[in-house]
Amino acid sequence: MISVKSGVGTPYDAPQHHGVFGYLKLTKEQTKRTIVNYSYFHPNGGTEMTAAPVERVYYVVTGSITLKGKDNSEVHVLNAGDMVYIAPGEMREMSVNNGQAAEVLVFIVQV
Repeated sequence: MISVKSGVGTPYDAPQHHGVFGYLKLTKEQTKRTIVNYSYFHPNGGTEMTAAPVERVYYVVTGSITLKGKDNSEVHVLNAGDMVYIAPGEMREMSVNNGQAAEVLVFIVQV
């Protein structure tokens, strides 16, 4: 078992993100395949349209975010308590809603 206490983590800057900072809570070196990040999205923060070769799950802790798929053909508005699964290679863009900060717990599973 690995226990991670509140306030513990390594600060990180995610590439292709703006107005976002966070803490790396678990690393793949600790877990073999899973990375867990706690991300803080400032008002008007978000990500560029990108894809990653890994599975991702976003769980919104506070605030509200919108995820858009390739060509904006798929849109998901997530509020506190909502989550979304993103398959490997799936395009996504994320933005904060209502000019309010959001906190998101991110699970990344590497093959």
